[in-house]
This record gives sequence, structure tokens and C-alpha cells, in this order.
Amino acid sequence: MPMSIDTIIARLGGPEATARLTGVGTEAIRKWRQAQAIPSRHWPVIAQATGLSLADLQPADPTLQDKSSPTGGSTTGSSMPDARPDGATAALVLADGTILWGKGFGAFTQQPSIGEICFSTGMTGYQETLTDPSFAGQIITFTFPHIGNVGTNVEDDEADQVAARGLVVKEDVTEPANWRSTASLDAWLKKRNVPGIAGVDTRSLTLKIRDKGAQSAALFYPENGKFDLDALQAATKAWPGLEGMDLAKEVTCKAPYTWDKSVWDWPAGTRAVSGKRRKVVAVDYGAKRNILRCLVAAGCDVTVVPATTTAKEILDLKPEGVFLSNGPGDPAATASYAVPAIKDVLDAGIPLFGICLGHQLLAQALGGKTYKLARGHRGANQPVKDLSTGRVEITSQNHGFAVDADSLPADAHVTHVSLFDGSNEGLASDRYAAFSVQYHPEASPGPSDSYYLFERFVALIDAHASKN
Repeated sequence: MPMSIDTIIARLGGPEATARLTGVGTEAIRKWRQAQAIPSRHWPVIAQATGLSLADLQPADPTLQDKSSPTGGSTTGSSMPDARPDGATAALVLADGTILWGKGFGAFTQQPSIGEICFSTGMTGYQETLTDPSFAGQIITFTFPHIGNVGTNVEDDEADQVAARGLVVKEDVTEPANWRSTASLDAWLKKRNVPGIAGVDTRSLTLKIRDKGAQSAALFYPENGKFDLDALQAATKAWPGLEGMDLAKEVTCKAPYTWDKSVWDWPAGTRAVSGKRRKVVAVDYGAKRNILRCLVAAGCDVTVVPATTTAKEILDLKPEGVFLSNGPGDPAATASYAVPAIKDVLDAGIPLFGICLGHQLLAQALGGKTYKLARGHRGANQPVKDLSTGRVEITSQNHGFAVDADSLPADAHVTHVSLFDGSNEGLASDRYAAFSVQYHPEASPGPSDSYYLFERFVALIDAHASKN
């Protein structure tokens, strides 16, 4: 039998606690009491918090059920092609059978866009997130509800293409209100053939990912409005997942190129670089442009090469240092061709610095192992402790795999750890002039807590050069 709204609110700890849990204002709670109905998009999170069933949350009078939202909450195990709520134009189907309805935006999909569903906690930087090649093979859930506020512009792309397979947001994408915007997020996504879905209870979805781990999902936004949920569920379950998947080859550059742009320095524009410049080869496993800008700002003359470049080809460029970039996929799969090249560069005595996937590949080249995290670290405001100084850095991260610190050889040591879960965030070799970090020092959520790492790399090159 349906439970009264007042009883449900009391179980949640009162109006203010209910508002915090569901992400609404107390005025909305007053309206729920007045209407004697809770909008269905809030049912999953309330059910999880109270232990109530969805039947307990349905209004006694079915005519009171909320129909203003196109999501209509979630449906588990439904196989009816016409089971979607009024106004829903897109669906997100999870491998566990959960179906989340919403309003599509961005590009229509002729075939479902399938990938690993993940969440990112950043309040800003959605354009940088979407263009980060490390998100290849993934559908991004933004935990911040208002996406689209600052629009898009050509300067904030981290790569030419969007590697992510789709995005999930709570509220309708907002119109831009920023002077730098040149196009709305919706138009930007359409141009890049990327679908999105709005109106989803992203809090409930994030809790599912947090508590049950990563799983595959299909985002479908058909132009004709027709859904075959059985086919979508079958396709989602058939997707193999990211373990064992090498995606660096999909996002790497096709040929070597040079990069000479420095970081932005308001209001002058690109920061000027002076002094001696060190020749650095950056191996592109899915490199973000701002990493290359930071290398230039630190005093590097950067040549970018594809992920599959051999050690001989790298060494023929006469680098004073080698940089290993971020990137997507399973590092154990990418290691088949990356690790032999990294080992030869290390043996040649060239100073080396790695970030994210580059960190994981360096660990494997030194003899360590990697493993898949249950939910990954994605977004800003992630605290990392530098063990050498005791300093805590506020970092930006994007990774689903991690280095097993216990697997590192005796001549390598841990330099940084996550204060969220204790996982490895950095290492250094005692045998080679090489170090790496799991997080993204170029993303600057601190805003400049971690920039010293680029300067440390150049200092390592300088020290090595003075010995030779």
C-alpha cells in the first residue's frame, strides 16, 4: 500500500534532509506534501535511503503521479518497446537491466552508443572533460547538475575529436552565459556526432556506480523515436568492457608533429617562454593539449610522436627527455608495444616523466603491475599526498586502472598516494632518472598545486645533462 508523503519525509529525517538527499529546495518538498506525490525521478534514491519499495512511493491516486519529467525514474528488467514515459526521447540502458529514460540532446544515434558508464565530479570544465582522450570507450555522467552554462569555444578543446561515447546530465542543458562562448554545448555535440541524455537522476546513477562498480551501458537517442529495449539490453551485455582493451591506438596522433604553444596567462594570452629549451619527445597515448602547453611553459621544445613509435625512432630524434602521456583503455593491453620501447629508453639513460596511462606504463616497464579499480577516479578536488614533503595537492584525475604499489620492484618507490582510498598516485625509480604520477598536474584544480612536476622534469633533464 502506498505510504503517505509525510511519513516518507519523516523517514528521511524531515524536509531539509529530504531536500538535501534529492537535490531540491525545501519549497519543492512543500509542494510534494501539497500534491501528495513525489516526482518519480526521485524514487530510486529515496528507496535506497529508506528501504521502501517503488510501490510504497507511488501516489494512492495514480492521477497525481508526476508526468512533467521525461525521465519517469528507472525501469528494471523492462522489455516493452513502448514502455517509455511521456516526453522521453532517449534511453540509457545498463548491463544490470536498469533502464533510465530522459530527453535526448546533441546528435541522434542510428546505433546505440555503448561504453563503460562512469561519473565525473568536476563542477566546471565539461568541454575539457569531453575532449580528454582518456575518456575513450566511456559514457560520462556529470554529477554537477547544471551543464552547458559557459557554452563552448575552440580554445578549450583538449583534442580535435570527442573520444567519449556520450554524456548523461540531470537538468536540461542550459544556454551559455559566458563571453568566451562561441557555440552552445548542444550545437557543439551535434557537430561532433556525440549524443547526450538529460533528465536522469544522476545522483542515483552515481550511487549505483559507486556501490556496485563499473558496468557497460548503451545510450540511444533515435531520430524516429523507436526503441527496442531487448536489443539494447543484449548489445549492452555483449560489450566486452575495458579490461584487455587497447584504446591508445584509436586516439593517438597519426604522425609526429611539433608543439610550441605555451599555457594561457590572463590577460596577455600565451605565456612567454625564455631561457634554454630542452628537447623533449612526448609519446602520445591520448595526450591532452594542456599537458603539451605545460611542457612548453616549463622550457621544453616538444615533438609529439604516435603511441606505437619504437625506441629506436624515439632515440633517433636525440631527445634530452621523454614524456609518456595520459590515455584510455587497459594499460596491460597497451603495454604489449609500449613497454618494450619504454624499457629501451630507460636503458639509454634518457630522463623520463609519465602521467596517468604513462604512469601505469612506466610502472610495468619497471616490473610492476596494474589492476582495474572498482569505480575509478574522475573529476576534480581529489586529494593526493606527496610522501616526500607531506604536502597535500588538490588534483584532477581520470583513470579506471591503477598501479599495484606492492608489485613495484625494490629499486622503485611510491611518491604519492590518494587520500580517498590509499591507491598509488606516483612513483620514482631509484635506478633510472624516471618518475610519474597518476593524476593530471596540467588540469590545475588547485589551481597550480601540481605544476612543480613539470619543473621537476626539466630539472631532472638539466641534472642529467650536467653529468654528460
